[in-house]
Amino acid sequence: MLDFIYYPVSWILWVWHKVFAAIPFLGPDSGWTWALSVVFLVFTLRAILYKPFVKQVRTTRQMQELQPQIKALQKKYAKDRQRQALEMQKLQKEHGFNPLMGCLPVLLQVPVFIGLFHVLRSFNRTGTGFGQLGLTPEENAQIGNYAFSPEDVQSFLSARLFGAPISSWITQPMASLEAFEPFGGIPTRWQIAAVAVPLMIVAGVATHFNARASVSRQSAQAAANPQAAIMNKLALYVFPLGVLVGGPFLPIAVIIYWVSNNIWTYGQQHLVFRRIDKEEEEKKAAALARRNENAPKPGARPDKSKKKGSAAAAASDAAIDETGEVSLQKDAAAGDGSPAASKSGASAPKPGSRPKNSKRKRR
Repeated sequence: MLDFIYYPVSWILWVWHKVFAAIPFLGPDSGWTWALSVVFLVFTLRAILYKPFVKQVRTTRQMQELQPQIKALQKKYAKDRQRQALEMQKLQKEHGFNPLMGCLPVLLQVPVFIGLFHVLRSFNRTGTGFGQLGLTPEENAQIGNYAFSPEDVQSFLSARLFGAPISSWITQPMASLEAFEPFGGIPTRWQIAAVAVPLMIVAGVATHFNARASVSRQSAQAAANPQAAIMNKLALYVFPLGVLVGGPFLPIAVIIYWVSNNIWTYGQQHLVFRRIDKEEEEKKAAALARRNENAPKPGARPDKSKKKGSAAAAASDAAIDETGEVSLQKDAAAGDGSPAASKSGASAPKPGSRPKNSKRKRR
């Protein structure tokens, strides 16, 4: 049903097993070979999800920056949920904000975790529980597991870390543990717990510190949000505790996956946050430089040459108009030959206009 997940996961694990098995001091049946294969399976998948993770960080930051506007919209349209939703979509579209990108990397890791868990459990199908086939140890050793051949299955069953098979778990039924008898003997629960419990503690602590690093970068407004406060508490305390509670039911290889995933996340968070902080500082510095270039220098007088030039041009235009009008009046006076003509010419009506009736003064 989920073969489109199981086969890619098993093929990546198979490739890394062949790589580490080629190292002389390890070999194909070494527990360290299989453990390193699981670790680098995680690193491969997380490298593929690097860009979505960066997008997640940017989306989270953008969401924190938009919190004041989001709260204003919620307050303004508190009684109109439909209008509030429309305005929220409009705000997200204007800023290119996609809430799905904030949880995409986590959503993509869920099927990978499920696929790895199933592939690792399928190396030992002697149990009768969920997903088990109830095979005998002999039958199980002669059947391949997705990308792995029967020889690879036998190699995995032989792999031990400090005496514990990496496909075993603390609460594993005894009938399932008997499948390891032909491949190094049946391990005790104490041997399994001696390897699984320290890994569980490391996984829980790493989960806590990853959550603490994320919470410390939240803005004060985002942290004050009641929903965000609840999620922060879950991430800081409940999720790490869940690793400790669920660890006894997980194969050692899955716990190795969990530890490796948290180590990668811790390093990647600091790298990505440092890169984004540097980009924001460069943008602020560039904006400040542009502002300083446009602003006048301290002690310098404002440049009034443009204003003086425009004023002089306006004065010259006025002088030209006045000179032209005076010359027209002189030409009219010269044509009549008398001072009266100049006066009458000066007050003569324009062509096409009716003369005004003037009142004569009585002496």
